[in-house]
Amino acid sequence: MRYTDFLKATIFLAAGEGTALAAVTLAVCAAQDKTGTLIFALVWWVIACALGMWLGRRLETTTRIANLLASARTTSTLPEIRPTTVLLDRLWLLAASTVLAAGISWLFPQVAAVAAGGAILIALAWRKQERAVTAIEERDGVRYFVVPGSPFKPIELVRTPGLKRLRSTNGVGPA
Repeated sequence: MRYTDFLKATIFLAAGEGTALAAVTLAVCAAQDKTGTLIFALVWWVIACALGMWLGRRLETTTRIANLLASARTTSTLPEIRPTTVLLDRLWLLAASTVLAAGISWLFPQVAAVAAGGAILIALAWRKQERAVTAIEERDGVRYFVVPGSPFKPIELVRTPGLKRLRSTNGVGPA
C-alpha cells in the first residue's frame, strides 16, 4: 500500500471516529439529560479543532514522518500490495478505541466526548501530511510503500523508483 494512501485512510478514519463518537456523546447526553457533559464536550471539541488546525498548518512533514521516510530501504521491485491487511495491522488501535469509548459512553459519556475530540484533533493535525509526502515523492522521483508486518512493530517503508515532476523554467516548458 502506498504510504500516501495510508496517510489519507488514517485521516479519514480518525475523522470518522471523531464524528461517530461525537454522535454517540450527543445521543447519550440527550437520553440522560446531561447538560453539563454536553457543554464540556462542545468546549473540548472547539479546543480540539482549534489545536488541530494550529498543529496542522505547516506544509512540511512532521519530524517522525521525515525520519520514517529517511529510514526507508530502497528496492527496485514493488512490495506485496495488501491494503486491507496493512490498514487492519496498523489501525487496529483506532478501531478498538472507538468501540471501547462508545461502549463506555453509556456509563461515562465524557469518555466518548474526550475520544471524539482527540480523533478530531489528530485528523486536523495530520491533514497536510499526505500532500507533504507527495511533494517529496515528486521531488525525488520515488514512491514510498508500507511493508506489511506485525502490528506491534514500528511501521516500515520501502522506497521504489517513481516519476519525477519536471518544473518549467520561465514558463517555457519542462526544464
